[in-house]
Amino acid sequence: MASTPFELKGKTVFVAGHRGMVGSSLVRRLAQEDVELLTMPRGEVDLRDQAAVNRWFAARRPQVVFLAAAKVGGIAANDLLRAEFLYDNLRSRPT
Repeated sequence: MASTPFELKGKTVFVAGHRGMVGSSLVRRLAQEDVELLTMPRGEVDLRDQAAVNRWFAARRPQVVFLAAAKVGGIAANDLLRAEFLYDNLRSRPT
């Protein structure tokens, strides 16, 4: 296995978007490492809500975060709703 530039061993690792294509691949790969893996179901916390995310982070204290979460659609939706998806993925709700 290739060496990593950042040591993950023994760390608490959070993967946001763990059910998507990229996030699920990360979770499968991280399951092979000596890490405490954290995921968050979509209904638990809205990642656009800074206050809710801050509370979740304070309670669980991940040391490493992989952000693979995003609002996406199929090919047609991604083409037709480009600006809406970009806006929704970049915004955060004020605390």
